[in-house]
Amino acid sequence: MTAYDDLMAFQRQTEALAQVSGRLGWDQEVMMPEGAAAQRAEEMAALETVLHARRSDPRIGEWLDDCVTMDETGHANLRLVRRQHERAIRVPARLAAELARVTSLAQGIWARARADEDVAAFLPVLGDVVRLRREEGAALAQGGDPYDALLHDYEPGTTSDDLAAMFARLRPRLVALREKALAAPPAPRLTGSFPEAGQLALAHEVARAFGYDFERGRLDKSVHPFTAGSGDDVRITTRTDEADPFNCLYSTIHEVGHALYEQGIDGAHLLTPVGQGASMGVHESQSRICENQIGRSRAFTGWIYGRMRDIFGDFGIASENDFFRAVNRVARGHIRTEADEVQYNLHILLRFDLEQALMRGDLATGDLEAAWNDRFLADFGLAVDRPSHGMLQDVHWSAGLFGYFPTYSLGNVYAGCLHAALCRDLPALDADLARGDPGAAIRWLHAKVHRYGSLHDPLATITRAIGGEPGEGPLLDYLEAKFG
Repeated sequence: MTAYDDLMAFQRQTEALAQVSGRLGWDQEVMMPEGAAAQRAEEMAALETVLHARRSDPRIGEWLDDCVTMDETGHANLRLVRRQHERAIRVPARLAAELARVTSLAQGIWARARADEDVAAFLPVLGDVVRLRREEGAALAQGGDPYDALLHDYEPGTTSDDLAAMFARLRPRLVALREKALAAPPAPRLTGSFPEAGQLALAHEVARAFGYDFERGRLDKSVHPFTAGSGDDVRITTRTDEADPFNCLYSTIHEVGHALYEQGIDGAHLLTPVGQGASMGVHESQSRICENQIGRSRAFTGWIYGRMRDIFGDFGIASENDFFRAVNRVARGHIRTEADEVQYNLHILLRFDLEQALMRGDLATGDLEAAWNDRFLADFGLAVDRPSHGMLQDVHWSAGLFGYFPTYSLGNVYAGCLHAALCRDLPALDADLARGDPGAAIRWLHAKVHRYGSLHDPLATITRAIGGEPGEGPLLDYLEAKFG
């Protein structure tokens, strides 16, 4: 066997073990009995110890030095293995295992604290997560910016300065558009109760309409919706509120967007480094374009309106146009995942600034709640009324995902560019969506993005898909056309 063959055989086992670790995380959030939390944390730490040892194995460096491969896939696999190996050898095995153990525990503690509206119960373990991630960031940065080092786990090639510049370009037009939209007559609201069984039935129907393969996946409930897995086992979750069916419906569509990306990667890349999404920014572009530009379009909401009336009967909305306005209602609110498209990126900007301050030591975890509440009031003109509407609303920090949040906004920017190209290439798109059929749009995304996985770096993935350099303009133009 060649050095490349040896390396990829070794890597295939590593990728398989990483999938097992991900499945343990899925189980923890969906099915695990609460009393198993401490044992699960030890299991996660043990598995991370094995994974870290494999990723930092000295033989990887030797194989990389000896590899001779000329095809595009081989070059991409080597690029990704080298990046993973260089990262692993900078992080002590002790630290990798402790992070896995503590974040596993922290997610259960966060869920209970959120349910009990008890910030104090969460702060000690959050302090541990922040301390460990700071240590990891410093080890990775080797004298550089620790936050940027963590950011590269989610968006390789992007820096916090790049993201700050992007937010600076987005914010003025978003704020101006928000004020204009809030000054308009309010959109109608849904009334009545929407039983969970009906919501989940519609969620399954919509997931199938988008092309989610239930033969290789499943839909369950969790406190915070997420997607887990890749290849032939890609699972999604949603949540329900009998007063708000949009929460379930659009959380499902969002996660389906992620899942379609993973299910759509060329099967030849299964259990290889290329066989996963190029970055979280690219991943979020898939979830956000499905959720917003497709799922909240006038054409598709017309179809949703009919299906909701079939399932739930009269819910106080008189027409498809009023339903479109209700789905896209612009209003001040606390919850990021329920935010309208105009204000969503302002929620992300708040988190981006706060987590940078946490990672750089400028903000203590004990001061986070006050800092969040003050900033939220300043940015949204709305006081935080309870912790689950404030710093306890998201799972990300309990999971140690510092550097993840800004990729949502980067994904929105990429989605704006992809949507402009999609509309250019598919003139019959609205007619398809009005029939409840996003198939042509998904096939376009598959051909342009999904099938390649990580074959290209993130920026190149989007540039190739749209035929040019991405930027904020298409997203802002779309938002102003829709909400202005």
